[in-house]
Amino acid sequence: MLAAIWNFTRRLTLWLAVYSLVYFAYRQTHIEVWPRDRQPYVIFESEIPYYIFRPASYVDAHLTGMRFHIGPHRDDRR
Repeated sequence: MLAAIWNFTRRLTLWLAVYSLVYFAYRQTHIEVWPRDRQPYVIFESEIPYYIFRPASYVDAHLTGMRFHIGPHRDDRR
């Protein structure tokens, strides 16, 4: 029983480490500053990465104040 718990803990830790590294790499390569409010945003190209990284983005937003957006910003100026 103890071996099963240890095995689960190791796999969970490994999964969280890989997920965090992949999220960090995605975040760093998809930051864009929106000229309208001069704030940095992580731009998700589609809903797929948005939903995959949604748990990490909640933590990221809370800790760093980063903002997130699906697709490019539209300029609402007329």
